[in-house]
Amino acid sequence: MATTTGVAAEAARRRTFAVISHPDAGKSTITEALALHAQVIGEAGAVHGKAGRKGVVSDWMAMEQQRGISITSAVLQFAYRDLVVNLLDTPGHADFSEDTYRVLTAVDCAVMLLDAAKGLEPQTLKLFEVCRARRIPVITFINKWDRPGREPLALLDEIEQRIKLRPTPVTWPVGVAGEFHGVVDRRTGQMTAFRRTPGGATAAIEEHLDPEQAARRYGQDWHRTIEELELLALTGADHDQAAFAAATSTPVLFGAAVANFGVRQLLDVLATHAPAPGPRPDVTGTPRPVDAPFAGFVFKIQANMNKAHRDQLAFIRVCSGRFTRGMSVTHAGTGRPFATKYAQQMFGANRETIDEAYPGDVIGLVNATALGIGDTLHDGPAVTFPPLPSFVPEHFAVLRAADSSTFKRFRRGVEQLDAEGVVQVLRSDRRGEQAPVLAAVGPMQFEVAVARLDVEFGVTTRLEHLPYQVARRTDADSEERLRGVGDAEVLTRVRDGALLALFTSGWRMRSIGDSRPGLTLDELPAAG
Repeated sequence: MATTTGVAAEAARRRTFAVISHPDAGKSTITEALALHAQVIGEAGAVHGKAGRKGVVSDWMAMEQQRGISITSAVLQFAYRDLVVNLLDTPGHADFSEDTYRVLTAVDCAVMLLDAAKGLEPQTLKLFEVCRARRIPVITFINKWDRPGREPLALLDEIEQRIKLRPTPVTWPVGVAGEFHGVVDRRTGQMTAFRRTPGGATAAIEEHLDPEQAARRYGQDWHRTIEELELLALTGADHDQAAFAAATSTPVLFGAAVANFGVRQLLDVLATHAPAPGPRPDVTGTPRPVDAPFAGFVFKIQANMNKAHRDQLAFIRVCSGRFTRGMSVTHAGTGRPFATKYAQQMFGANRETIDEAYPGDVIGLVNATALGIGDTLHDGPAVTFPPLPSFVPEHFAVLRAADSSTFKRFRRGVEQLDAEGVVQVLRSDRRGEQAPVLAAVGPMQFEVAVARLDVEFGVTTRLEHLPYQVARRTDADSEERLRGVGDAEVLTRVRDGALLALFTSGWRMRSIGDSRPGLTLDELPAAG
């Protein structure tokens, strides 16, 4: 058994972070570029849709590879220097916010990716608010500096004004956006010039220049950089580790992920400044030390990640103690023992068996069908981590199998999608098991559900969109009183048995409530 000192030392070696951004800002590209610079892959398939280039490691789903977008989160674990890095790539599209939120419960830091031309976009702002609520330190990487974009000082001002984070640049670009020569490390004054390799498939060639060399080579661009650096020095925009750890300031770096410019610098800042795992509060708010007995929680469930392994993985964030494969732990929700014989670490869709893990690590338990999202596993004295609330659905559709002979596979597939949280599955007595109602944050979740039922379960389905837009939690008495009322319907959420009253609009819900005083119509708890 590992000593307390050994567990604490191993936890200190972990860096567990998520990459977040608006769609198309380059999340999957930066994810793979980081893995490339850590030398755990030899060539990046960073550009979607380019002939002859493989898809990114983190985008394993067929629909992701076809559309060039991330629609589910992925975990890449690898070594860098003497550290163990757990990198979690997240979907950027707003329709998959729930998956991203769950990932953010499992990390200690986030890399916020901004497009140099667009700055802070709506989805980035929403995700940052989740980070703020959870006090997750944020590192900002201003991406696509090799394309035309905005002034760097204007981007810093936007960060400070709109999200109230004090930006503290660690690197600064030489050359305006679209004419990117390299970056200056503000801590040393040294410039790193970049030269792209063919196709950007391998790490950029870096050349280190002192100020005199940079001035001779880049002339006016260098002098502009020096002026901007002097202005930053006057405003005191220097990295403050305490402010960063308190989530009130953000280190800023500049680069171009698709060309692998500035990526090594980002990896080094993560290694040096990102926080190691610390005590995690349990459901009572009591911090659980990292050297307490093993405990962790499920933040993701995923099936059919690899055609060679048609199975289901429960993703566990280790919060405390030493995990050893085969140990018997306790399921906090049932109090029953739980076997961990089949434990793996992930690298996108690829995985391998592991024998041990420490706080900060993400492990996958194979075919752990008794586990649900938010469940806690622990060794020793009982502990439960806070539940992961669901997002409030705003879109609803009836799902039917096109061929009744595939109903068994259809039912199994729907159960799997519900367990993973791809959609929420609702049941109505009127429609029966053969026509469940899917509830989603955004309509693209329906597309994912239909595509996965087709590809993974061989079931063709039909969707019938329902007119409802508002959901409220209700009770059996109110269900009876709402029976037969137009523009309203009460369904049962399969996952937890909750009764949900659906209405075509907020106005209609208020009108029905006014005509039937005393109805139970409670707002659903929102994630945050």
